Amino acid sequence: MEILNTLYNLMGLVFVLGTICSMGLSLTMHQISGALRNASFVIISFLENFVVMPILAFILIWVFSLDEPLAVGLLLISLAAGAPALPKTAVFAKVDTAAATGLMVLLVVATIIILPIALPQVLTGISVTFWDIAAGLIYLILIPLVISLFVRARYPDAAGSVQPMFAQASSLSLLILMVLIVVLNFCDVVGLLSSGGLLASLILVILTVVGAYLLGKLSKVEAWIHA
Repeated sequence: MEILNTLYNLMGLVFVLGTICSMGLSLTMHQISGALRNASFVIISFLENFVVMPILAFILIWVFSLDEPLAVGLLLISLAAGAPALPKTAVFAKVDTAAATGLMVLLVVATIIILPIALPQVLTGISVTFWDIAAGLIYLILIPLVISLFVRARYPDAAGSVQPMFAQASSLSLLILMVLIVVLNFCDVVGLLSSGGLLASLILVILTVVGAYLLGKLSKVEAWIHA
């Protein structure tokens, strides 16, 4: 079990770095920032991730009367935006990976600013600093993205040759992670079935997907109007 936990942590690191570097080596700064020049896209993204999601989490906690550990977990999920899986999801969905990467960067920066302020307000007895939140996000997402973007801009041929390796590493590590999540957490998941925590989490995920879909539709309408 200890070996599996070590492998899980390693694959998580490979997935994050592989995904981020793959995006940075295949995109330009202009492409990534393109979606962020759409004011409606940015505003709606902020509202969905930092207003609507926490409100939905509070409602689900109240509806299912979740125990404190489960409630805290659901709140943390709802408040922490900018997951590194966002660009990879865009790859699988065959949509605009540049927009997904730009949105991820925007949400990561916003999370670094908002989370240290929001957490003490919604969770009693907790104290977090800016660096507590920022350290992992900066080291694992922002710095690798900046380096890979620099390599893409300065050495495009080299970037094009190594990018597929990072993409393959990202995909393979994701597959291994999915298997390990089931193996390592099977008993915990079964235990959650009677608590309402699993159902609340699934509902939150579904509502998030619906919100993201509507966001994409709205962005297309906005682009069509300006065209």
